[in-house]
Amino acid sequence: MDWGKEAARRLAEIATCSAPGPGVTRFPFTAEHRAAQALITGWMGRAGLEVHLDAAGTLVGRREGPAGARTLLIGSHQDSVRGGGAYDGIMGIALACLALERLGDRDLPNAVEVLAFADEEGVRFPTALMGPRALAGTFDPGVLDRCDADGVSLREALAGFGGDPGAVAGLKRDPARALGYLELHIEQGPVLERAGQPVGVVSSICGIERNALTFRGETGHAGTVPMEARRDALVAASGLISTLPGVAADWPGLRATVGEMHLHPNVANAIPEEVRLVLEIRAERDADRGACAARCQELAEARARAAGCEVSFERSYEQPAVACDPELVSVLRRAAGEGVPILPSGATHDASAMADLCPMAMLFLRCRGGLSHRPEEFASPEDMGVAIEVLARAIAEM
Repeated sequence: MDWGKEAARRLAEIATCSAPGPGVTRFPFTAEHRAAQALITGWMGRAGLEVHLDAAGTLVGRREGPAGARTLLIGSHQDSVRGGGAYDGIMGIALACLALERLGDRDLPNAVEVLAFADEEGVRFPTALMGPRALAGTFDPGVLDRCDADGVSLREALAGFGGDPGAVAGLKRDPARALGYLELHIEQGPVLERAGQPVGVVSSICGIERNALTFRGETGHAGTVPMEARRDALVAASGLISTLPGVAADWPGLRATVGEMHLHPNVANAIPEEVRLVLEIRAERDADRGACAARCQELAEARARAAGCEVSFERSYEQPAVACDPELVSVLRRAAGEGVPILPSGATHDASAMADLCPMAMLFLRCRGGLSHRPEEFASPEDMGVAIEVLARAIAEM
């Protein structure tokens, strides 16, 4: 069998499990999720796995190993952003099943489970990573009462899908029984394509923080208030934003982004008196991230003073960086062959939550143009075939 072509066929089929509109839109615990689950169940069955749905909505396919053996966990997520692509998340599940199917009846040194997590993107409910956090024992039951845009709670949606909200906390696995966690994912960036390499091994998952900033000035008529008398909150905010490329350059690999901003009164003929924005910082080293945030706060305060404004700066979210396990990284490097690139992940993944349970590592696949979270997302059948072979070798070695 041409395993890469089979991967492409399966991904094209499951991409039809989508809400109407461009690209793939598959939110957790919906009709589209249920349709996808039926296909994934078939993939797992063809790989010789026993399948069940756990209390958190994770579809689990298990192949037993020798008596007393630990379990190698392999997984990713089935959900997508709105109008996303056909590879992000779901490809890792498809390729894991195909790698085990490729190995056939070969004796393996450990038990293996493929995990199809329900919600990694966090686009339906204001929370994410419930499945891996439940397994790692870091799940917060309070998020079950959070609601989607239609007022449906996570608790209600999970129960309606066949999960058991009351049993999610009881899913915590014994770390002593988990050999490790592997995840295959498109890179979502251009590094591998520029290097001319089909796959790369991830060194770490970058830490993330988000800071909520509010600049406050004074509104007034745009045609009557002299320029030198203005207290323009947008001038203060833009002064910070314009410095970000230079600031981020002081820490190699760091990313600083303002992707959300709200103005008041937000009309053409009035001076902005309030600007609210979110500054997101991502870095492979938490110390670099913290240093950049401190610098940005200093700059925000300086720009506010210069514009006659005030500013508040408050961290609203933080996720520490997570290093991939050196031994698992070595396994993937040997399986991929000499010269395989090593690169960090600037995006978060299910693996970041699974790191609280057991050692973890990731294999990235080249994606065309580095594009992700959009309909044009693409990984070639040839590259997926390479990844299947790499994963099969890694499973057999472990």
